[in-house]
Amino acid sequence: MAAPLHRLRSWLGAALAAATLSMACVSVAEAAPVPTADGDFGTQVVGGTRASTAEYPWVVYLATSSGSQYCGGTLVAPDKVVTAAHCTVGDSPSVVRVVAGRDDKNSSAGTVARVTKIWIHPSYRDVTRGYDVSVLTLDRNLSQTPLPFATSADSALYAAGTSSTILGWGRTSSGGSASRYLLKATVPLTSSSSCSSSYGGSFNATHMVCAGYPQGGTDTCQGDSGGPLVAGGKLIGITSWGQGCASAGYPGVYARVSAYAAQIQAQL
Repeated sequence: MAAPLHRLRSWLGAALAAATLSMACVSVAEAAPVPTADGDFGTQVVGGTRASTAEYPWVVYLATSSGSQYCGGTLVAPDKVVTAAHCTVGDSPSVVRVVAGRDDKNSSAGTVARVTKIWIHPSYRDVTRGYDVSVLTLDRNLSQTPLPFATSADSALYAAGTSSTILGWGRTSSGGSASRYLLKATVPLTSSSSCSSSYGGSFNATHMVCAGYPQGGTDTCQGDSGGPLVAGGKLIGITSWGQGCASAGYPGVYARVSAYAAQIQAQL
């Protein structure tokens, strides 16, 4: 039986998955990814509501040099952003911008920073193998307050049923355009056994954590990759992949930040 089609949560992931009908390592040659008009995918932070960077100052988005948003990220130090490896693999720092303090992508609010260095976990190959984590170094210190990230001491934050927050600027309808505004939603963490039942061998509890309702309806989606999964006032996950978006029985899959805390700290 054919394996289910896993959806990357970045714009490039959507285009690539549509082209290949299989999970693949995302790579970009000479340029950052650009949004597509692919009609095969579901909605935004599905079930989300408007959010403000005044309340969540550490949430940022990644954009091309021309300003097109394609992934999310989290400020963890004044000049450091954590995002997904599949958002940055193959990119040159010169083509990536980080936008902070901007709720409305059509506005000029906030700060646009350039990227001077991209670190990708050396073990990253594709999202179903884990290690989907990247750290960007910015060309300046941002004024926004960074978010602490989970470490090995924060195992309690990963308990099944823990209420968590997801944020992003992803798709707003199946086959539609991205959200103009920052959106948020609340989802419970699922147990590792439940997520393994959904995804089989593609889920690795050491490197991943899942979040969502059994009936679906609330989730991250294309354009949200790299964005935060937050619980207990800390970054506990990085939006990574999933089967569809907000589909019943298929929660969103996030990189488990505590598993990479030492490597992230080394980049700070």
